[in-house]
Amino acid sequence: MRPPIDDTQLTITFFYYRDLACAVDFYQRVLGLHLAIDQGWSKIFEICPGAHIGLVDESHGMNKWAEQKPVQLCIRVKDVEAWYAYAEAQKLDDLSQLFENQALGIRAFVFTDPEGYQIEIQSATRKGA
Repeated sequence: MRPPIDDTQLTITFFYYRDLACAVDFYQRVLGLHLAIDQGWSKIFEICPGAHIGLVDESHGMNKWAEQKPVQLCIRVKDVEAWYAYAEAQKLDDLSQLFENQALGIRAFVFTDPEGYQIEIQSATRKGA
């Protein structure tokens, strides 16, 4: 028996926040993501077709906010340099320099959201990466 993978409609990765309103403002205003589903204490934003991030008020969610964030949200874009210029203008927290990882075939940078989740913006430097 195989899983009914053809039935998959979208994916959602959930992050947990103490200050949901601040997180919503960041993902909506700063990152420009569209609010796709509003569940009150859970706000789900579309990153691209089929890929979503859910922002959850930790007082209602299945998990709780934690100081250590052992996860990273990575967003692949066409023009990492344009995104980096935008990130610099926004003065994003913990903004790294642009870097290239030749082994992975990417050019990227990272920063943190208002409660410490790391976000990586990257572009492929070679086909198939």
